[in-house]
Amino acid sequence: MDVFTLQNPYLRMRVTSLSAAVLSLDNHDDNQPVLRPWRENGHFHAGDSALFPMLPLANRVAGNCYVQGHSVIHLPGKAGSPDGFLHGNGWLKRWEVSDCQPDALTLQVSAREACGFDYHARLTYALMAQRVSAKLVITHCGSTPMLYGAGFHPFFAKTPQTRLHFSASGYWPEDERHLPLDWTPVLPDALDFSTPRIPGAQWINNGFSGWSGTARLLSAGREVMMQSDALWLMVYQTQESDFLCLEPQTHPVNAHNMPGQPGLRLLANGERVTCEMTIDVR
Repeated sequence: MDVFTLQNPYLRMRVTSLSAAVLSLDNHDDNQPVLRPWRENGHFHAGDSALFPMLPLANRVAGNCYVQGHSVIHLPGKAGSPDGFLHGNGWLKRWEVSDCQPDALTLQVSAREACGFDYHARLTYALMAQRVSAKLVITHCGSTPMLYGAGFHPFFAKTPQTRLHFSASGYWPEDERHLPLDWTPVLPDALDFSTPRIPGAQWINNGFSGWSGTARLLSAGREVMMQSDALWLMVYQTQESDFLCLEPQTHPVNAHNMPGQPGLRLLANGERVTCEMTIDVR
């Protein structure tokens, strides 16, 4: 595994070209994790990392297919699999390093699928004082237009006392397949983080609309703030997890099968979609 260490006087981050994944992000002074560290073993998978990109779509698509114009697009993956083309394929590829600096790293990858995805992607991670920035740019290279989306999947370290704070206009409950049910503007108390609250030891796997673009994690003596230009936010944790995922996405889960396909971009050859995220540690 190729591992690159980015650091400045405040932060230290380890990145691998496998999946363009972040392995760890720590405070430089006290080594306290900002993102959960990858537990080193001989079988790397991006789902065990600290952060990975999602492209050319985020999360799941019902039935692993959708209608585009007059055609049905069948996504890669095992027929009938509940995961299907989960988070796309970019997080499963080996990326190439195109530029490496002490505090910044740019990676790139090209991918093509029989369903019509044909893209080149560039991802830059950079440290700027107490901030990490991530910028993902995806360019469609195929002759037939395709629907694109993107996002980031960070695993923030948390303690039992960590409080979560962000606003939202509504959310999607999930069904047994981890796909969204009908959107509702009524947030249950357990999922209302408009004032800082401890998420507790509960299962959360929900998409939120109308978030402000800023989410904060508050722990004793530290605030971690995640910001993004993506219009939708996915929140995920398990009952036992020592992490909390705050995933900015350019489209809601299963947007491919929603009226109007919200947030998705139909790209012609040479057109691009971008997604940006910053993490500030205070």
